[in-house]
Amino acid sequence: MKELLEDGRRRMQKSLKTFKEEMARVRTGRASVSLLEGIKVDYYGTKMPIPQMATVTVQEARYIVIQPWDASTVKAIEKAIMESDLGLTPTTDGQVIRITVPPLTEERRRDLVKLVRKMAEEARVAIRHIRRELMDDLKKKKKEGEISEDDFHRYQDQVQKLTDEFIKEIEKVLEEKEKEILTV
Repeated sequence: MKELLEDGRRRMQKSLKTFKEEMARVRTGRASVSLLEGIKVDYYGTKMPIPQMATVTVQEARYIVIQPWDASTVKAIEKAIMESDLGLTPTTDGQVIRITVPPLTEERRRDLVKLVRKMAEEARVAIRHIRRELMDDLKKKKKEGEISEDDFHRYQDQVQKLTDEFIKEIEKVLEEKEKEILTV
């Protein structure tokens, strides 16, 4: 049974990690290297994330500087940023790409809060889906006589505690992101 709970924990951690990565990509009006991590650049037929092709640094709170290791990739990186859904416009001097992250309007902030709440709900649904699968496995084991009624209830409580732990973590990440969006 421990392996069932460990598998559930591992799957929930993966869902939480994915949620945190999605949150990091939401633009808050503050420059961040994580904004560019989801952008893939076509590099000799292979799609690569910008941080694997260049040195990416944040200067002040509104500027991102990208210095490609291979100068021939400047145009490809610039094109990938333009085509992304971030709404950022890069400028280049042929060697270095600079991005100015504009401040958010009040309307855009409200839209972003709605977006992150939707993302949090999707993460909660994913966690509850894992819980349901674990509960179904427990019911199956009880029905087949692999575990007793007492063990069934004990494991059921452990699965619920595990679920509550991850839901609480999602709420914490959501709260921090909302605060970040609204107070930039």
